Amino acid sequence: MEGAEARAKRNLVITHIVLIIMAFIMLVPFAWMVLTALKTNQESISVNPFYIFPHNGWHWENFGTVWKSYNFIVLYKNTILMIFFRVLCACLTATMAGYAFGRLKFPGKRVLFSLVVTYLLKTGYEGLPKELEEAASIDGCSVPGRFLHIMMPLTRSSMVSLGIFTAVFAFKDLMWPMIVCTNANTTTLSAGLAKMQGQYGSEYPTMMAAATLAVLPMVIIYVIFQKQFVEGIATSGGKL
Repeated sequence: MEGAEARAKRNLVITHIVLIIMAFIMLVPFAWMVLTALKTNQESISVNPFYIFPHNGWHWENFGTVWKSYNFIVLYKNTILMIFFRVLCACLTATMAGYAFGRLKFPGKRVLFSLVVTYLLKTGYEGLPKELEEAASIDGCSVPGRFLHIMMPLTRSSMVSLGIFTAVFAFKDLMWPMIVCTNANTTTLSAGLAKMQGQYGSEYPTMMAAATLAVLPMVIIYVIFQKQFVEGIATSGGKL
């Protein structure tokens, strides 16, 4: 028994060490971006590997420069609106399709499911007890009623996870905003960063300041919904 407990503790320690190392690796690019945004241009292109922190003061004015050059309030508004409507459409269509593929029986179900990416919500609905629907059916509840009032509220965590994934993909989308957002008043953050790269391509602190400002919405979204995000991944088996 003691040997098993010692192995379990050792495995737990190893797991935590590996997770800490992975977390550190994931945070390094973000830290590098923020630190570069606070350097001078000469410091940012230094080849000295130990030149990590700014040596000539913290240049917060880099954020002011990029904020004045591009109206970030408009970029934030456009990006948030775009993400909101894409998440809304994705959650509405995916939850209905997930319920249909996960709980209903109809001809061509497998063929249609192979054409629609709703795995996250499908597994969420499949994991719910059948007794819930059976009891509602006995009480005379229709299929739409069972879906809206019983099943859909129970998949909230999976829907939040889907919303976060959709928001991330929408945030990273570049080609479509570059094509349709030709006006500065309709440009999103990703398209705005691409245009800034042409203007500040060699001014790395300014570009990193813009990237830091651009990534803030996604950081805030994840911090607010991280619990639901983890719950949705756990209940869906960690797959999309």
